[in-house]
Amino acid sequence: MEASWEASVTDSINTIYLLFSAYLVFVMQLGFAMLCAGSVRAKNAMNIMLTNVVDAVVGSISYYLFGFAFAFGDGSSSNPFIGTEFFALKDIPNSSYDYSYFLYQWAFAIAVSGITSGSIAERTQFSAYLVFSFFLTGFVYPVVVHWVWSSSGWLSPSSTSLIFSSGAIDFAGSGVVHLVGGIAGLWGSLIEGPRVGRFDAFGKPVPMRGHNATLVVLGTFLLWFGWFGFNPGSFDKILVAYPDTSNQGNWTGIGRTAVTTALAGSTAGLVTLFGRRLLVGHWDALDVCNGLLGGFVAITSGCAVVEPWAAIVCGFFSAWVLIGLNILALKLKFDDPLEATQLHGGCGAWGLLFTGLFAKEEFIVQAYNSGETGVVRPYGLLLGGGWGLLGAQVIEVLVIVGWVSITMGPLFYALHRLEILRISVDEEVAGLDISSHGGYAYTAHPEDTPRYYADYMRLQNQ
Repeated sequence: MEASWEASVTDSINTIYLLFSAYLVFVMQLGFAMLCAGSVRAKNAMNIMLTNVVDAVVGSISYYLFGFAFAFGDGSSSNPFIGTEFFALKDIPNSSYDYSYFLYQWAFAIAVSGITSGSIAERTQFSAYLVFSFFLTGFVYPVVVHWVWSSSGWLSPSSTSLIFSSGAIDFAGSGVVHLVGGIAGLWGSLIEGPRVGRFDAFGKPVPMRGHNATLVVLGTFLLWFGWFGFNPGSFDKILVAYPDTSNQGNWTGIGRTAVTTALAGSTAGLVTLFGRRLLVGHWDALDVCNGLLGGFVAITSGCAVVEPWAAIVCGFFSAWVLIGLNILALKLKFDDPLEATQLHGGCGAWGLLFTGLFAKEEFIVQAYNSGETGVVRPYGLLLGGGWGLLGAQVIEVLVIVGWVSITMGPLFYALHRLEILRISVDEEVAGLDISSHGGYAYTAHPEDTPRYYADYMRLQNQ
């Protein structure tokens, strides 16, 4: 009876912790909405807020109907590449997963399409958002989840058949979440092309600053807050006890995971602050916010398996990855209003490689083998752990880039050919709020001038 009571308490605490983490991750949707709204021009603020709502509501339905089954369906035992039992949620009470686990995974899933939305902001038809959000959340993203996070996935570090005797360690999703969203955004932005006026006749970039720095900073802090559910929350079985101990388990790594998350983001923000000061000649709050988020994206892969000092290294290099990719994007005339491809794609890829270089064996055993004694696993190359883990990390980067490219690339191209992807030039100049949503987000805003009124009247008379 006592053992049964202890098991019940353990399950209850795990459920409460997992649900609380899910709520924190869901708060990130509000963070994305505020960050995106502040980063676009005022004439598109209502549109970008609506797309963030749509990402959540459409993603909820598609992930319930299809996504969770592709990710964790029971039919995957003979197929390591994709789960096959549709509507797997009906079997949750009798499986190793429960409803709280579904909710936690759902909160991750709806974040992916939010990343992609930022890349194609200010020039995309609303109907296109509905299509790509459903497909990305219901199929493309869950397949990657199955590869890396399902115990039967071929890249999973918890698989019975470990690739390179290691499996790819992507603890909370630098690759699974952020690289997927970033590469999808890359294809959407490439196929749509730059916004009207982003580059002049000589190919030089024209600044298109967001209209509200306050919202950007608010969104950044909300995302920071949510990341404490995103990363530490991924210890979903927190009270699994260590062998030969009575008071330790996976929960001992939760505090360290929160610390590495904070340190990586803070370092990246600081490096971006000074780096951009040297490049542009002034202190830029918006650049610091993106640098901060780049550090969070990068540490998400290895947050549970690296030392705090290594997290500082991660953040330092993630800042330069972001700065370098932004410079490259301008040279290539690539227009991503939220820098989502560079931030989530570039820093996500760096985060996976970083884990392969700096992961500590003791922490890997803690996170993936519940501290089992005598277990030997490949770990960070620079710590003497060999090439196995780094090799698996490289494989994850390559297969995610390939998979998302062969699925989302054709989808965006098909939407383009059907003329339901990009809005017209007149609509873009007038702004999506007035042309597609019936009015501006603000009663009065910086762009409420006679020129924009004339654009509105012209659209009304067409």
